[in-house]
Amino acid sequence: MRTIHSRKRTAALGAAVTAVLALALTACGGDGGGTKSAGPADNAAKSAASAGASQQSGSGSDDSSDTATTGGSAEKVTSSTGTSKSGAAKAGTTTGGNTSDSYAYKHPCKSEDLSVRVYAREGSATQQVIEVNNTGANACGLSYFPQVSLGSESAQDHSGDVTPLVPSGLGGAPAYPVEPKTAAIAVIDLNPSGADGALTWINELNVLADGDHMPNAEQLNFPLGPDVKVLDPKLGLYSGSIADAVSSMKQADSKS
Repeated sequence: MRTIHSRKRTAALGAAVTAVLALALTACGGDGGGTKSAGPADNAAKSAASAGASQQSGSGSDDSSDTATTGGSAEKVTSSTGTSKSGAAKAGTTTGGNTSDSYAYKHPCKSEDLSVRVYAREGSATQQVIEVNNTGANACGLSYFPQVSLGSESAQDHSGDVTPLVPSGLGGAPAYPVEPKTAAIAVIDLNPSGADGALTWINELNVLADGDHMPNAEQLNFPLGPDVKVLDPKLGLYSGSIADAVSSMKQADSKS
């Protein structure tokens, strides 16, 4: 059956090209002024040939690269839902408004206008993606990176929680701007070296989307599972894609 379909498409293509060429010959027969132009007909023939090729080859693309677009990440993963010990609301629903960076620099993000999720980065055994979506009506500004710590869910004293390294030498804009329906992405590697001696008692990732403007009471807690091993973790800056966030994470070299 495939062979028959292929022949039908080929025949249809041939007929289309023949018809276009016939029009071209008619146009070239003379315009009363001794000039000839086959440009339009030639373009039409190319269009017909292109259309036929498109029908035979189909369309499609490999979208396996690390990306995060408006509204979240393109990776097919199961996300972890964060909980707040303060019980504060963590997601808004309005859309539209002021989307400029200059507005975001003057208006820090509010927790009620953000939706935060954490999930394992596809293809990595040690990296977690922190995705902060702006669900509010206007652009808003975040600190350069989220405030993150790693500890035990059952611990009464969190003074011994582990904090990751972050990139040094920060400067420039006063905040990381996030437009409505857009995600700010940060990546943390729990065990960059993969070396032995990793901590096995850690089972929770604590995230405060903006450590410069939000109180600790708005921190969210994400379970990591029982098999997590943490050793000298690294955290990158907020970025517009997972790939850029990973690159930033690899530059982490100092305590926040």
